[in-house]
Amino acid sequence: MAWVYLLLGAGFEIGWAIGLKLSEGFSQPIPSILTVICLFISFYFFTKSLRRIEIGTGYAIFTGIGAAGTAIIDMAFLGDEAGAGKVFFIGILVFGIIGLKLADERSANAEVE
Repeated sequence: MAWVYLLLGAGFEIGWAIGLKLSEGFSQPIPSILTVICLFISFYFFTKSLRRIEIGTGYAIFTGIGAAGTAIIDMAFLGDEAGAGKVFFIGILVFGIIGLKLADERSANAEVE
C-alpha cells in the first residue's frame, strides 16, 4: 500500500506544480486554492508512504514522478516545446524511477530471505 500512497502523492505533486503556473503567482483565486489543496494532499500521501519506503528511494521516486509528469503535462497541454532532448531526458528519468523501484523490491526480498 505504501507504493500506492507514493504514487498518489506524486500525482498530487504534479497537480500543485501545474497549479503554481495556473495560479499566476497566486493571483488567481481558484487555481491558488486548488494548488494549496494539492500540496497538502501530496505531502499527506508522501508521508504515509515513508512508513514503509526508505526516505532516499521514496523521495527520489516522488520527485522524479513529479518532475517527469509536470514536464509531460506542460509539453502536452500548456505550450512548452517538446524537443527531442527534453523527451530523451524525461525518458531517462522515468527509467531511473523504474530502476529505483526494482532495486527497492530486490533489497526488500533479500531482507526476507
